[in-house]
Amino acid sequence: MTFLFALIGIAAIAFLLWRAFGPQLGESEEGGGQPPRRPTKPSGPVGPDDDPDFLRDLDRRTRGTNGSEGEDA
Repeated sequence: MTFLFALIGIAAIAFLLWRAFGPQLGESEEGGGQPPRRPTKPSGPVGPDDDPDFLRDLDRRTRGTNGSEGEDA
């Protein structure tokens, strides 16, 4: 039982030392200490419900307009 408590204590101390002196997330050369920001635009493919061009075209098709003002379709 004492061995188990010693093992838990060593693990807790190792974790605390790692958090105190380990690698810091988001640390830049200037030392800002802020975590890295997520990109505002997704880097992968965009689904149709998130694509503004698709939604604009879908709205145009459902309204029955061809996108040009003053012309009859």
